[in-house]
Amino acid sequence: MDKLRIRGGRPLEGEVRVSGAKNAALPIMCAALLSAQPLRLSNVPQLMDVRTMAKLLRQMGVAVEPAADGRMALQAARISEPTAAYDLVKTMRASVLVLGPLLARCGQAKVSLPGGCAIGQRPVDQHVKGLQAMGATIAIEHGYMHATAERLRGARIVMDMVTVTGTENLMMAATLAEGTTLLENAAREPEVLDLARCLGAMGARIEGAGSDLIRIQGVASLGGAEHQVMPDRIETGTYLAAATAAGGRVRLVGAAPEALDATLEKLREAGARIGIAAAAIEIEASGRPKPVSVRTAPFPGFATDMQAQFMALASIADGTAVITETIFENRFMHALELRRLGADISIQGNSALVRGVERLQGATVMATDLRASAGLVIAGLVAEGETLVDRIYHLDRGYEALEKKLSALGARIERIS
Repeated sequence: MDKLRIRGGRPLEGEVRVSGAKNAALPIMCAALLSAQPLRLSNVPQLMDVRTMAKLLRQMGVAVEPAADGRMALQAARISEPTAAYDLVKTMRASVLVLGPLLARCGQAKVSLPGGCAIGQRPVDQHVKGLQAMGATIAIEHGYMHATAERLRGARIVMDMVTVTGTENLMMAATLAEGTTLLENAAREPEVLDLARCLGAMGARIEGAGSDLIRIQGVASLGGAEHQVMPDRIETGTYLAAATAAGGRVRLVGAAPEALDATLEKLREAGARIGIAAAAIEIEASGRPKPVSVRTAPFPGFATDMQAQFMALASIADGTAVITETIFENRFMHALELRRLGADISIQGNSALVRGVERLQGATVMATDLRASAGLVIAGLVAEGETLVDRIYHLDRGYEALEKKLSALGARIERIS
């Protein structure tokens, strides 16, 4: 099993290009199920989750042609098997995003209840309730959702909680439904807006994406399209947090600064100097960061996917910070691993009190989920001596060539078997 070996204590200097967003690419790939015509994508990240989604779609009969330059062509001329089996769904929760498109296009779907990172329950009840409101019949038997519908009908759907994948699933299903669908309390994340842009290019009629009220006028069919996946705001934020922790000067190109307001504000509070020009972000930092307390919230609030990286940053801050997690109930597992590096962290309920220490010390740590992995890498970059990060298959799910990009910035990091 691969590990990352990190020898900390070196500032980061240089330029790196941001990859396409995993959390935008996966639902957009599922959108190919809505049309018999080809969907051509660019800026698709080369990630384990993307490969898993491609494999899942191929099992359904979708032709998927990836290219090394980040391009991908998908065509669902005929869906031979509207089933998402457990062996793939268990590794990636985003697999549930095939449910809405399959139901809208085929009138039936059999989708395993999802897995993914062990960071909390993340139920799919909002997906099920919304599709039922649109006329679907859904039964859960033997770990699978069995869904049928002659044709979905537009409906007013008020979601009990903000859910990104729920919003995306229902938005895709509604594009081929009869009549108008209103999604209230919809997720406002930039990835939802990016999916809406792609669906619009395919001929969908969507208004309000990026707000908490989305209106979809169903159409008889969707066509082919070309779409460029948005930059990954979490990858961007991770490198910015790394530069703030390790010090130095880093320029990120191909970024989407407008999707990072909450993260950039907190990094400035930590003492980083940040400049923005078009699709580039430049950050400069020196000395220990200032302590910054964060509270996760749905967009445009502080992203839960940046919480672990900021806990690592707070571990070496000159003072005490409070990290409060409001989205997932089991997302502090990285705190125990950060303690192995010498961090002073105490947890009470959904809050972590982080008392910054002057230096961390290298040790062997284990990644527990995707973003926890990134937090441990940041901690390793500033720790004295050698840090080994185990179980980095989590990291490979969401970061494209992370060790190569960090090496290009001067970090002493390598992948070992």
